[in-house]
Amino acid sequence: MMGSINSLFSKDLKILNLGTSKFEEDLKEQNQEVIQLDWKPAAGGDIELLKIIDRLAGNEEISKANKEAVDRMINSHPILVDIDQAINVIPGMKENMILHSGPPIQWERMSGPMRGAIIGALIYEGKAETEEEAVSLVEAGEIEFAPCNEHGAVGPMAGIVSPSMPVHIVHNKTYGNYGYCTVNEGLGKVLRYGAFDDEVINRLTWIEEEFAPIMREAIKGCEGGIDIKALISQAVHMGDECHNRNKAATSLFFREIATHVMDVDADEDAKRRVLDFIKANEHYFLNLSMPACKVATDAAHGIENSTIVTTMARNGVDFGIRVSGLGKDQWFTAPANMIKGLMFPGYTEEDANPDIGDSAITETMGIGGFAMGGSPAIVQFVGGSVEDAINYSESMYEITTSENSNYSIPTLNFRGSAIGIDILKVVEKGILPIINTGMAHKVAGIGQVGAGLVTPPMECFEKALLAFKENSKRGFVN
Repeated sequence: MMGSINSLFSKDLKILNLGTSKFEEDLKEQNQEVIQLDWKPAAGGDIELLKIIDRLAGNEEISKANKEAVDRMINSHPILVDIDQAINVIPGMKENMILHSGPPIQWERMSGPMRGAIIGALIYEGKAETEEEAVSLVEAGEIEFAPCNEHGAVGPMAGIVSPSMPVHIVHNKTYGNYGYCTVNEGLGKVLRYGAFDDEVINRLTWIEEEFAPIMREAIKGCEGGIDIKALISQAVHMGDECHNRNKAATSLFFREIATHVMDVDADEDAKRRVLDFIKANEHYFLNLSMPACKVATDAAHGIENSTIVTTMARNGVDFGIRVSGLGKDQWFTAPANMIKGLMFPGYTEEDANPDIGDSAITETMGIGGFAMGGSPAIVQFVGGSVEDAINYSESMYEITTSENSNYSIPTLNFRGSAIGIDILKVVEKGILPIINTGMAHKVAGIGQVGAGLVTPPMECFEKALLAFKENSKRGFVN
């Protein structure tokens, strides 16, 4: 017996290490070839969570509810039908209300970019003339804050929507609900990154007074509206993932709208300015893909017993998720993570704000980071290789319940994008949804300082899973 062991160790070994990487490091110091298996116990080894998973996994009522939720997401058909001021169309919007990205948060806890954007919005609305006046107004309790997501809306980065701001109106032709999002301002000094100087305010005013009226008439000239679902499908085949890369989608939208803009009865120079604005802003379509995803996920919300995630959103301080079967306005939150990726020249990770924005609604719908494997051009922007991007996309099938054939990924043999994030699978497998996103400077007004990848905190999903246990109506867990 001893001879066999001696014989074994006299040969070149290939060692498979399961568990702590400390063993791997020690063996490599001894010049041994080691394969480290990336394995973690289910639910991180948490006994309470494991018991819940054992009770819920394979439950027929949950499976049925999840299928219904995902089917509603896939079958949704978002159409751009109009642009109008937020106060006129967003449900529950008030003259003293400002909507923001992410889960609920009050002024005292807000990040720099969000505070700056609110100050800018109050100046734009004419409620304040200076930063000091805006802050005094807020601190006096004159302004009401609410998440965009609780009002059928979504907003990138700070996500600020004030009453006078024009918003795209997207109609879900299948289920009848509506979604709303502001007009993308472009890059540079913009409100969504917390800038509020004259350049920002003047641009917002121009969008309200010239851009939106012309676009409204142009959209009305499009019989039946503009099919955003079809544009996303085409764009994904052209290398977009419709979160950080929207070059193809914006070009497709420009092709759809240009003729109708020229047909509007308005000053020729004004119409040219409208078209030039869209043409120069490759991110324009982001503010269309977001409400398109929003109307689909909202259609899937509120299905009893469903464990499907219908919202992922960040306010620069907290990351929050909502789950279809756990109440309309019930958020499960944890501190937002820092984004890992590439910094713009002159900036370091110390400059970046924690994860912020409603744009993760794209990942919730199965595009964005989930479709990154089909968007090679985005890889260099967020860091990593094409192989990494493909691996990220493939790993998302592990935590979802279905595939969306509407948004198929060419580099994955036209496999439908992973859709239907299931809190049970996330917690059990320890795999978190991948999000590719921009980084905002933590100081208001400086703008974007980089881009990269981020995940939600696992705590959000664990809290949601525990909520199923606490909800006695489901009766699945003792």
